[in-house]
Amino acid sequence: MTTATPGAAAPTTTSSDMRRVAGASLIGSAIEWYDFFLYGTAAALVFNRLFFPEASPLAGTLFAFATFGVGFFARPVGAVVCGHLGDKVGRKRMLIWTLMVMGLATALIGMLPSYATIGVAAPILLVVLRIAQGFAVGGEWGGAALMAVEHAPADKRGFYGSWPQLGVPIGLMLSTAVFAVVSQLPDDEFLAWGWRVPFILSLALVAVGLFIRLKVSESPAFAQLQASGEQVKTPIVEVFKRHPKQVFLSAGMRFTDNIAYYVFATFALTYLTGELGISRNVALLGVLVASAVELVLMPYFGALSDRIGRRPVMIGGSAVCASMAFPYFLMVGTTNPYLVVLATVLMIGVGHAAVFAPLSAFFSELFGTGVRYSGTSVGFQLGALVAGAPTPFIATALLAGSDGEPWLIAGLTVLGALVTIVATWLVAETYKAGLSD
Repeated sequence: MTTATPGAAAPTTTSSDMRRVAGASLIGSAIEWYDFFLYGTAAALVFNRLFFPEASPLAGTLFAFATFGVGFFARPVGAVVCGHLGDKVGRKRMLIWTLMVMGLATALIGMLPSYATIGVAAPILLVVLRIAQGFAVGGEWGGAALMAVEHAPADKRGFYGSWPQLGVPIGLMLSTAVFAVVSQLPDDEFLAWGWRVPFILSLALVAVGLFIRLKVSESPAFAQLQASGEQVKTPIVEVFKRHPKQVFLSAGMRFTDNIAYYVFATFALTYLTGELGISRNVALLGVLVASAVELVLMPYFGALSDRIGRRPVMIGGSAVCASMAFPYFLMVGTTNPYLVVLATVLMIGVGHAAVFAPLSAFFSELFGTGVRYSGTSVGFQLGALVAGAPTPFIATALLAGSDGEPWLIAGLTVLGALVTIVATWLVAETYKAGLSD
């Protein structure tokens, strides 16, 4: 890579450099989302029994999902802090720090004593570590997205921007696969130590991620801005002064992917195993196969957004999620393992993939270089807070309030899709525009 000088054009990125950057964004993002999703799986299968044993089964599940949601409240804080610093000192530096914080918090969760050992201190410490996870992932996404998009050729920003998005299905696949393996243990061994293994494994994954991220150069757009000496003094303030509409519409654009993911990849584990009596392995297999399909389709949808625009792809994906909301519950209600897997694939592997793939490029194109880390991070994580954090909790409450009938949850999914469709329609198309200064 070339080095930026004041007043010079943005440095160019070779194809080999681009592959290295895309790979680093993908691997680092996958590790961070592996850590984050582990908690969701454990909240559905383990935490209610180990950290809230004195509550009723329903209350224990609600408490476990409430601690799951706490991480989302920390995500906007991480977005504000890391976004501001990422626009001041660089994308790469923030990516390294967020990966370290995430890995340490995740490993410590795996070492945490249960309620039976240390009493009420156990759920308190669990919440503290979940907050640390939320802070880290709140700052990570914007940096990974910008490193990929700001290095990419103008006509391939959607494609390369989808690479850090692939970290979500890969992270979910890894966390689900590891949990599926340890779930083969007898129940007492699984609860005693088996569930801890996926969390402690994070230390090794983080070491790999750090090794890769340290070898990647800073993004050309930020390098040029830094060399020019024209960095914004207070990026987080400026982004709300100059781009308030883009920030809040970005948050609205995230309703489909958040609600779909946390209903059909997290809450569904509780619903399928607890309400329908489907085996834990079948429920995990559905999520695993859907994630594999999403891994294949997401780069396609990213590239498609380079050809026909970001908006048509996102609106189309939201329409798929809305149209599948009620059929999903009809299909899994048969308890047929093949239909359970197929329903999850259609919702997550197809619908969610189309909505999620263009987001990195779309959000990056909405903000100038000097405030881009702040703008993309805050919009992304604000949407996660509003639409993602309460979803498993709301879904559990809706199920309990309707005597086990899932139709209100399907309605919630449709409502979320409509919010995304409207917000996306109100945002200007960007795929033919350049990355603004």
